[in-house]
Amino acid sequence: MATTYKAPGVYVEEVPAAAPITGVGTSTAAFIGVWPDPWPDPAAVEPDKTVVPATMTKPAKLGDIVPCTSFTDFKQAFGDYSASSTGQNQLAHAVRGFFDNGGTFCYVARAATEADIDSVVLTKLEAYDDIAMIAAPGVPADVTKPAAISAIVTHCTKMGDRIAIFDAPASVVDLVKDLRPLLPGGATSLYPATDFGAVYTPWLNVYDAATKTTKAVPPSGHIAGIYARTDATRGVHKAPANEQVLGAISPAVQIGKAQQAEVNLIGGNCIRVLNGAMKVWGARTLANDSSPGAAPLHKYVPIRRLLSFLYKSIDHGTQWAVFEPNGPDLWARVIRNVGSFLTSVWAQGALAGTVAQEAFYVKCDAENNPPDQRANGLLIVEVGVATVFPAEFVVFRIQQYTGPIK
Repeated sequence: MATTYKAPGVYVEEVPAAAPITGVGTSTAAFIGVWPDPWPDPAAVEPDKTVVPATMTKPAKLGDIVPCTSFTDFKQAFGDYSASSTGQNQLAHAVRGFFDNGGTFCYVARAATEADIDSVVLTKLEAYDDIAMIAAPGVPADVTKPAAISAIVTHCTKMGDRIAIFDAPASVVDLVKDLRPLLPGGATSLYPATDFGAVYTPWLNVYDAATKTTKAVPPSGHIAGIYARTDATRGVHKAPANEQVLGAISPAVQIGKAQQAEVNLIGGNCIRVLNGAMKVWGARTLANDSSPGAAPLHKYVPIRRLLSFLYKSIDHGTQWAVFEPNGPDLWARVIRNVGSFLTSVWAQGALAGTVAQEAFYVKCDAENNPPDQRANGLLIVEVGVATVFPAEFVVFRIQQYTGPIK
């Protein structure tokens, strides 16, 4: 109801404004381990039965989603490194690798079998809105059974705001012979063609505290930590590549430039030793170049993650518009709100263009919101962005110069 004014004069009123859109977090990972229940419910422990390990002060049950801000949190819920359980040990090394490489917060869960990942864990993870990465270290254990991989990709695609980080099988030694057939379009394809997933090889040699020896572990936890580290230091638009891998001794297999060339264009990312440093040397999604015609737009990890970041940030930041009167005033406010956010993203170097007008556009007017559409309660906002692609191939053309030197 409008305010009734009685005495002549100037009146100042506070008009509610749309809160500025802030970028959502992109560095939270979810880890899924696979091994049968190795300890009983603490409430049902009998004197002559196996008891919960002493390090586990908060033991997690199958399917529990446990937040962890440190490796200590993980040990309290899932135990320490294990010499007897491969799945437990792989998960422990993955979470430790995440924190060693710059990760600060993650969720951890486990399933009894790979077949349980979808129903026991993934359905629950839909409720955790801050997740940006999914990793299941060492999955699948059998490369002829891709069901778990498909389930994880389906989950990430459905959510639209997270990417799957896959480990190539430990058996990959020869990239052409062992990995290429498993990539999209390969003879024994294990990974589907998708921009919501990326695969990394080889496994990493680490010191294993349980056996006091060096062993190879899946790299996905270390890679997720590098994603988080790059987001913090450079931004989600920076490719998480040409970044050093910390907390590991060496790649389990040495990969050269000629070998990597065989799988790079179809979605395989390598970890290599370059100039004495172990680095992630690839930023491709599983949306590969092998399909006819133009290459997929989202073939790069930073492009996929940037678009997910923009979608989710705008989604969260424009909830105020729901149930507002759908007319020119609302359209103008939405344009200002989204435009201001995208201008800040462009200023950070995440979008192309020498001026903001070249980097993005926001359209919300009578043309894309006709009366019949508004009568059905719809508000359509069209947003276009010019993304910055990573310099994957840096080419120097050198020729002999015989002219005078000045």
